[in-house]
Amino acid sequence: MSPTEWLLATQLQAPSKLVPIDVAFTVLAVVVLLPVVRSWRDRRAWRSVGLRGAIAVAAALVVLVLCWIVSDVLNVFGVALSPVTRMWIAIAAAGLALAVTGIVQGGRWRRVLAVVLVPAALLVPALGVNVEFAKYPTLGTVVQSDPYPSLDLHAAPARALPSVGEVRTVDIPGARSGFPARPAIVYLPPAALVRDPAPLPVVLAFSGQPGAPSDMFTAGQMGTVLDAYAVAHHGRAPIVVSVDQLSAPGLNTMCVDSRLGRSATYVTEDVPRWLTAHLPVTPDRRAWGLVGFSQGATCAMQFLTGAPDRFGAALAISSELQPTDQSPQHSADQAFGGSVAAWKAAAPIAQMRAHGLGGHTVWLTAGSSDHAFSRNARALGAAARKAGAHCDVAFAPGSGHDWNTVQWSLRTELPREADVLFGALR
Repeated sequence: MSPTEWLLATQLQAPSKLVPIDVAFTVLAVVVLLPVVRSWRDRRAWRSVGLRGAIAVAAALVVLVLCWIVSDVLNVFGVALSPVTRMWIAIAAAGLALAVTGIVQGGRWRRVLAVVLVPAALLVPALGVNVEFAKYPTLGTVVQSDPYPSLDLHAAPARALPSVGEVRTVDIPGARSGFPARPAIVYLPPAALVRDPAPLPVVLAFSGQPGAPSDMFTAGQMGTVLDAYAVAHHGRAPIVVSVDQLSAPGLNTMCVDSRLGRSATYVTEDVPRWLTAHLPVTPDRRAWGLVGFSQGATCAMQFLTGAPDRFGAALAISSELQPTDQSPQHSADQAFGGSVAAWKAAAPIAQMRAHGLGGHTVWLTAGSSDHAFSRNARALGAAARKAGAHCDVAFAPGSGHDWNTVQWSLRTELPREADVLFGALR
């Protein structure tokens, strides 16, 4: 392993690294706060300590109020910030305020340490928030937008069954839709890498928004789950394709055809046509499944309920009740020609009432601390059962609207979806 590879493989969530960093940050902040030893009996020095401490606490309180306004009042992110995330944001504000005050109040060594405290007050809370969201497992996932090599469609088949599958990047053109999708991420199980492979089930995966197709493998660790399934099933697992339903990290297409792009046509027509032409996938659409997180989970439910003849199952992790961008009217203006009625009709529950969902299987999950999306899961589950689907609803213990929930859901429910899809082939 080269030094660069070693650096990129640095674990960002390992306690063995985070605990010493947190301790060093705490010690640094305390040293900047307290007076030098020779001034411990000087009242003026302690008044300066009080000022530094008061400013740091005030900064933390101001930021907590801002978090409440942005997250709870304005709902800018669409999900509420967790208490842990708010704590880390407050710590960052307090650290930065303490650093600035230390620089202004002076003392040569205090100024030096306060300058060091500035990046530390940004880095340490960022690492803490990352543990809460579990988005970036390694440094490489932070700096590399596409960490997987390109798929070689002309590669020689393996002589013997490999022990693990391959994760590759591939461009899937929007031949009919014209949708400007970013490269997809494809998982090929060992059984797909040998000569003359038997047709395999397919799972289309969707990240959240903002997000990228690679998120389901880097943050969601889906490849590990699929490899474990393949080991237990003689190299057989679904071919999984993490598809770009967004076209840009922050663009919410709401997974319909609109002026934002023909996302639905791309996912339901262009992608299946390309997969059928280039990979050993089954043409039996009962053995095609879906999985998604957050906005991607909403898309998975939209595609399953809107085109039940094209997919047999779906795993929706922290799904919304309907495709949403800010507000009902804004959503309608962006993707439904200004019609709120058309927007309501695109909701998965409305689609289930219109088309039914008999013969399909649905798994709905959310973090147990993610109360709003847990309610969504229960509501969608009740509608799915009423529409005739077999449905399970489960909650990731102790997690919120984050990738910890995704990892738990994939470990727990994706193997069950794979079993159902393989069962459709028999």
